[in-house]
Amino acid sequence: MKRPDLINAAQCDAAKSQIPNPHSQTDVSLRAKRGNPESKGAKRYRRVWPLSEFGTAVVLCISLLVSGVRARSLWDLANRNKETLRIATLFDARDVQRRLSTDKGIDEAIDWCQKTSVTHAFIESFRDGYTAERQPLEQARDRFRAAGFDVSGCVTPTKVGKDSTGWTGIACYTDDPTQKRIQEIFEYTASMFDQIMIDDFWFTDCQCDDCRKARGEKSWADFRCDLMTRISRERILQPARAVNPNVKIIIKYPQWYDQFHNRGYEVVRQTADFDRIWVGTETRDYADKRWGGTVQYEAYYIMRWLGAIGGAKCGGGWFDPFGTHEATYVEQARQTVLADAKEMLLFCYGALQRDTGPANVAKLRTEIPGLFQLAKLVRNQPLWGIAAPKPPNSDAQNEQYVYDFIGMLGLPLVPTEEIRTDVRAAFLPVHALKDPQLQIKLSSMLNAGTPVLVTDGLTRKLPPTFIGDKNLTILKVNGKPNSLLDLTREQLQPIRDKLLAPLGLRFEAPNKVALYLFGDHAVAVENFNDETITAALEFVKPVKAETALVLPVEGQAEVACDSGRIEFTKITPRTLVVLTQTSGFVVRP
Repeated sequence: MKRPDLINAAQCDAAKSQIPNPHSQTDVSLRAKRGNPESKGAKRYRRVWPLSEFGTAVVLCISLLVSGVRARSLWDLANRNKETLRIATLFDARDVQRRLSTDKGIDEAIDWCQKTSVTHAFIESFRDGYTAERQPLEQARDRFRAAGFDVSGCVTPTKVGKDSTGWTGIACYTDDPTQKRIQEIFEYTASMFDQIMIDDFWFTDCQCDDCRKARGEKSWADFRCDLMTRISRERILQPARAVNPNVKIIIKYPQWYDQFHNRGYEVVRQTADFDRIWVGTETRDYADKRWGGTVQYEAYYIMRWLGAIGGAKCGGGWFDPFGTHEATYVEQARQTVLADAKEMLLFCYGALQRDTGPANVAKLRTEIPGLFQLAKLVRNQPLWGIAAPKPPNSDAQNEQYVYDFIGMLGLPLVPTEEIRTDVRAAFLPVHALKDPQLQIKLSSMLNAGTPVLVTDGLTRKLPPTFIGDKNLTILKVNGKPNSLLDLTREQLQPIRDKLLAPLGLRFEAPNKVALYLFGDHAVAVENFNDETITAALEFVKPVKAETALVLPVEGQAEVACDSGRIEFTKITPRTLVVLTQTSGFVVRP
């Protein structure tokens, strides 16, 4: 049986037809046999419709009408809120061929988008060596525009030309014919669209003889960053703008931020060159055998970090259904919105029609009104908390993605690209070694009484004089950031107490519970555990907090506020709760 939200008006009309019609031919013949009830002396007959037949049809029709109203209300809600948060999806090049090449396929796609609050359609021209034909691309573009959607193009640069010696499908961009081919693809796409997204395969990891010769004395990271920056300018931006002076090009960065520079993503120069940037916020099920290993907080950290670099250029986050179930799929959406994304993209239409996609989308639809509300609560609000700088192009060594695991410990991070000394608390892993002024800055913070949490990996690179400083706390990572998820509530408490004291608050919670501090008036707590937890937030000043939002809609958060202490006596599994108060939570220094 189809879900109610997938039943259209025609099906409702069909349901109505199941209700017996007193003016049908069948009833006319019955009246003829019994005589005309309107004639004088005729015996009157009243047709009594069976309750089960009549009631079932009526209930079905009513449910269809209600679900249709709900679907329409989501579309209206999306259009009213798209200046705060837009929802987008992608039709990849094969989707264009298989699903958007007929009017019927386009009708079905538009209907699905409207029921999912999608107001922005990205239509892809190239992927995996396949170029979509111009006629279906332009027809789909025009049909979506006519239906009230914003429409953009997309290119996924896989199987473009000469293969890399590394990842399958990635190209060797030292090769001149490959460069020419990528230019042709973007010229073609720019002739049809005023905005083009590059899916996150715009990198190289090739080590062929030609690349080795071209590299010279440079490191692989420096060579690839220089190469990809140059051909971005010469083979994408300049040619596309020559074809279409109005075109805007978006570079979408992948989720694996600790490897960017090693594969040619140069987030400073490329962010400056491209018109906009987007962010991969895929996290998926942590325990999934194929897709797992990424904690939910990564989506938040990377979006905030790149937002600090890109500023107004930072547009949206992009996540997919692979390796997820309903709870973890919508957690990607929540983290993307918590990170102040202006837009979130559901990759991709075709994938969301199969496997876990339909159930994930059904769950997401229930959260969409709350996500719009969440976006309003966090929009353009300054973060406060513990500075967590990652200098661009910094090496993680054996502490890859340690920031994500730190966020899972209930430490409210403020991601940034620069180590600053005017912060109230800081977290520094081995990435900090990229800053040539690290020791000077660290000394300044410690001398000012600023609590600094450092990894054991970083302390091995510091002079012994830093070790033992009362304001320095060493976190034992042992080269295994995921081991931090094993820390108990009791082990975490002294770390939190020390780092949060300058902020005027104390947080008590188990592991895998994240804390977010927005502006003066909002705090959020998210329980990523599969069991109900208790937690507490304690401020040095009295607060009177109110629950502003709980997600999912069936989630529960029982909150009691007494003077400066907020008790979460119950937060159900995988639940986000946002609290607000008019007078503000922030304790100014």
